[in-house]
Amino acid sequence: MKALRIAVLTHSTNPRGGVAHCLALAEALCALGHEAVVHAPDPSGRGFFREAGCPTVSVAAEPVGGATVDLVRTRIHDYLRHFASPAACAFDVFHAHDGIGGNALATLKHRRRIPDFVRTVHHVDNFADPVLAGWQDRAVREAGRLLCVSRLWADWIRGAIGAEAGIVGNGVDLSVYRDAPDGADAAVRARWGLGPSPVVLSVGGFEERKNTLGIIEAFARLRTRYPEAQLVIVGGASLLDHAAYRARCRAALDAAGLTVGLGAAVIETGPVPQAEMPALYRRADLLAFPSWTEGFGLCVLEAMACGTPAIVSDRPPFTEYLAPTDALRVDPADPNAIADAMAAALVPQTRARLRAAGLARAAAQTWRACAERHGAAYAACTRREPIPA
Repeated sequence: MKALRIAVLTHSTNPRGGVAHCLALAEALCALGHEAVVHAPDPSGRGFFREAGCPTVSVAAEPVGGATVDLVRTRIHDYLRHFASPAACAFDVFHAHDGIGGNALATLKHRRRIPDFVRTVHHVDNFADPVLAGWQDRAVREAGRLLCVSRLWADWIRGAIGAEAGIVGNGVDLSVYRDAPDGADAAVRARWGLGPSPVVLSVGGFEERKNTLGIIEAFARLRTRYPEAQLVIVGGASLLDHAAYRARCRAALDAAGLTVGLGAAVIETGPVPQAEMPALYRRADLLAFPSWTEGFGLCVLEAMACGTPAIVSDRPPFTEYLAPTDALRVDPADPNAIADAMAAALVPQTRARLRAAGLARAAAQTWRACAERHGAAYAACTRREPIPA
């Protein structure tokens, strides 16, 4: 395939799985000889959450207060304003990774500013607001080519709209996520007050689809066996409003007598720099990730690459790319089963088995292979000159 100039659009500059996917994919595409430029609305003006080995564009974004629908509408308009000039549209391929970018590109397509676009569907949300639901649907239906990171969502697309989606998967950067300690490990332990007792890591903040309540309830049960265990909840940057669910989680913590703070039973870090994540994975005795809904679950590969056992839901997409021996699978609706899996992951023999399997699984998932899988979709959407209005 000839070298292409590719505009990759994501929804924010924050450390979310979809944003991390875009940056790593673009870096791999650049290594293959393309020019992949990652775009994101950036109201803070601080740029992406990590330094990127690919070109990036921080799209000027208006400050927004109020409801999620107002935020999404504004971010779509931010993109439309950015791509108003011919120079900004000088790409061979346009590739959206979310509904915000997808709606902007659909509008540009209708305005004949671009010929078509590729859309990766990482996962689909259940929006009660009909406007948000409509935007999500439009961003899928109007794409010229569809991609998914797992079979789960490719099957959903076939059933929901009768379209076919290619499966591109995910990858992990083994030069960043590795099991060998480095200078960051001691600093990260000290910064968050992580002691020698078992540490359970949860990635994604307080979010319903991440099953944070189930993790909290399971961790409370684990503390009856390991009274000094700590739960570290990382991340949480999101465009969606999770305040009500967060309040339920805090009530569950209070009811269980679990204090929150540095060095406490539960440590809430918020978003952390990528440079700290490998050290957090390495210090953790296990990653608890029994999600209700995932596109792929990129943090599972990251944890495995760092030698950390993972607990996942016994459902797709995890059952697609993980063998039964790679991780501990649980019913996400059963806090007792999650607690038992947490305890099992602390048994030395089980830890050794999961560590070896996880390292092998992570090593087999490369961003280069992921980038190469995009070739057919990109070739089909190779940019033509816009049709004159």
